[in-house]
Amino acid sequence: MIKKVSANNKPTQVNDKQRSPKAGFGKILLRLILVLVIIIALSAAVGLYVYDKVLPTKFAQSGSLDTQIIFVVKPGAGVNSIASQLALVGAIEHEILFRLKGRLSENTGGLKSGEYSIAANASIDQIFEQLQQAKVIQYPVTIAEGLTVQAIIRQLQKQEFLTGEVKAIPPEGSLHPETWYVIRGTNRQALLDRMRSSQSAILAELWAKRAPDLPFSTPEQALVLASIVERETGVSMERERVAAVFVNRLRKGMRLESDPTIIYGLNGGEPLGRGLRRSEIDRKTAWNTYHIRGLPPTPISNPGRAAIWATLHPAQTKDLYFVADGTGGHAFARNYAGHLVNVAKWRKIERQRKREAKARAE
Repeated sequence: MIKKVSANNKPTQVNDKQRSPKAGFGKILLRLILVLVIIIALSAAVGLYVYDKVLPTKFAQSGSLDTQIIFVVKPGAGVNSIASQLALVGAIEHEILFRLKGRLSENTGGLKSGEYSIAANASIDQIFEQLQQAKVIQYPVTIAEGLTVQAIIRQLQKQEFLTGEVKAIPPEGSLHPETWYVIRGTNRQALLDRMRSSQSAILAELWAKRAPDLPFSTPEQALVLASIVERETGVSMERERVAAVFVNRLRKGMRLESDPTIIYGLNGGEPLGRGLRRSEIDRKTAWNTYHIRGLPPTPISNPGRAAIWATLHPAQTKDLYFVADGTGGHAFARNYAGHLVNVAKWRKIERQRKREAKARAE
């Protein structure tokens, strides 16, 4: 039997369950996206909290070292290998934290090679800053004023943290005596070159500021006289007055008669450990100012800045003589008669000291 449907019948209504499956999938997808956005937002919030609160606290926490250590970063070492080495020596507990610090600091400069002193309980922040700013251990090399070039070279050769051989011996007087700070592995020749460059700059600077009417005409001659002034006194307040004695003698055409010039002519300025003998005073050398007139051919030591300044700015005196006064300084005189009086006083002090030394020995 065939069922007829009239043309004016109303269309049948379709409910939600009867709609297209695509509409239902869209709602599910929308819900999933919403959940995903919430998860991402929560993750970002957690990440921001960790980045802003947790990590800085961890980086700043006191480290695990119970004592100071020396830590060496080799050239070319990266953050990962450095982190492993730090963990190995007990400077950090967790390598991952140091690596994270490295990643967060990628745009602020890498870690530098060198020898570092890491303090007890140093934090990751402190260690990282040391390595990033190359706060390496620096060793002092103190060069005293008045040493010869050979004495300075011997001193450098004794320093185990220096490397390399001295291939070019600098001229006498050309090295600036000072406390130099160097890192382990500094080349000895390179350090000498630094000393020489510094002395040259100081001499040029002070020569430009020299007093007028000095009895020498070149910076090199000033350096020669400064080397004698340096060896003649260790009392800073006397330098200008000692310089004045030699400047006054040069102006008068007198011999300088400086004992250290005799010693330099004898053995290159090595300490004698005793007084000069008459035979040594009488021995003629190119540096013996008891025999030559004017200045020696070269400096006899490496003078400091103060001695160079004093030579270029001598005191305004008429002194022509000086002799030790027993206190570490000198007694000055304008004429030979006054000098002989001072010498007699010094000889008396010498004899008294010898008697006291003999009494102590007995």
